[in-house]
Amino acid sequence: MRNAMTIDVEDYFQVSAFEQHIAPESWDRLPCRVARNMDLILAMLAESGVKATFFTLGWVAQRYPEQVRRIVAEGHELASHGFNHRRAADQSRSEFRQDVDSAKKLLEDIAGVAVLGYRAPSFSIGAANMWALDVLRETGHRYSSSIYPIVHDHYGMPDAPRFAHQPAAGNGLLELPATTIRAFNRNWPASGGGYFRLLPYAVSRAMIGHINRRDRQPAIFYFHPWEVDPEQPVQQGIGFKSRFRHYVNLKRMEPRIRQLLRDFQWDRMDRIFLTEQAA
Repeated sequence: MRNAMTIDVEDYFQVSAFEQHIAPESWDRLPCRVARNMDLILAMLAESGVKATFFTLGWVAQRYPEQVRRIVAEGHELASHGFNHRRAADQSRSEFRQDVDSAKKLLEDIAGVAVLGYRAPSFSIGAANMWALDVLRETGHRYSSSIYPIVHDHYGMPDAPRFAHQPAAGNGLLELPATTIRAFNRNWPASGGGYFRLLPYAVSRAMIGHINRRDRQPAIFYFHPWEVDPEQPVQQGIGFKSRFRHYVNLKRMEPRIRQLLRDFQWDRMDRIFLTEQAA
């Protein structure tokens, strides 16, 4: 079974955990490492013969258009992560529309391809802002991967469906939730991110295998370019929880991704989900 490999293209200083410590106005003054990390990721994918979906920030695309064009040239899917990494839940409807519309148009102008997918920063679409799905459909998106059906201190909609579905609020938009595994009457993360770095690799491999064999569903895996970069600048003055989540096991990430690419079959989001929807 093909699973979806996805990358949220943002730099280390843009993560939500640092938003109280690093103002967006200072981003241009910080050493960027996203292009270097993207080179590594694209090389790993090419070596493995894997095509992936890149949810790309407009801010990054504006500064590194050559990376955006390279994503498309190498056969990957280009999708949107919004423009400035503002959580959807922190924006008004008009602000959200401006953010997603400007990001989509910029990506399309740079790459010359249609951008069909969107992932909200920090999976920040949930019960309180389901209207965001309407906005995505109205701005020409075909699918979203923005709802995480788990309990989490920063995001999550634990009662949401675990697999691909069309929410009533989305007017035909397809929602592709980050993958979870069901155990002990709750959903547990099985999609990548910090959990993939924290848990032993064998646990993540077993969970993805369970999704494929027992649930008979494709898994959706995600990670960030900064996660394969243990040499990134270390931020000072942040809380223990944020520090632990961001920096735990960064040195193990690249070899684990390489192993993951070998252990399962992977493809782009649009090929797995939109093709089946059309059929």
